[in-house]
Amino acid sequence: MPYDAMSDQDDDSLLAAYAAGEPSAARALTLRLGPKAFGHALRMLGDRAEAEDVAQEALLRLWRAAPGWRRGEAKVSTWLYRVVSNLCIDRMRRRRGGFADIDAVAEPQDPAPSAAAAMQQTTRGQALQAALDALPDRQKQAVVLRHIEGLSNPEIADIMDIGVRAVESLTARGRKTLEGLLAPRRDELGYDDD
Repeated sequence: MPYDAMSDQDDDSLLAAYAAGEPSAARALTLRLGPKAFGHALRMLGDRAEAEDVAQEALLRLWRAAPGWRRGEAKVSTWLYRVVSNLCIDRMRRRRGGFADIDAVAEPQDPAPSAAAAMQQTTRGQALQAALDALPDRQKQAVVLRHIEGLSNPEIADIMDIGVRAVESLTARGRKTLEGLLAPRRDELGYDDD
């Protein structure tokens, strides 16, 4: 089946089609979920190369799981976010004790802003990444999934394998800590200018 026809199908149908030997289903699902997996990994790890590795590994695990996938038990995207989160946490635990080079975090390229706006945006991104890195792993994971990825609390609860109230608690504590870390830098980051 051509890719265009595949792109209209839901994630479960695409995964089932891939398991049945339809390679265009894998392409459609990769184009749909790959950027989300990479974006989540990048926000969790703060390292583009590691994020690419994690996203690829998570998608490989999805392809391996395809033949035994039981439709309706979990959303494909939720399952993938959980795998990405777990892979990220494993990497963060391995490198604990050392610090990620915050200067090595690549900022997305925006063709329109002035040089000053670009520098300010870079400084803000670095400050946010540093503040996120200061959070405990579970709080960081919950905050990134909720406030950066835009997932609902029940989806996050499924990904993190905890209750919705625990998600609410983690995100509230994480948000409060981030506010405490970033509030003293408000002038420096140019938020009073906005």
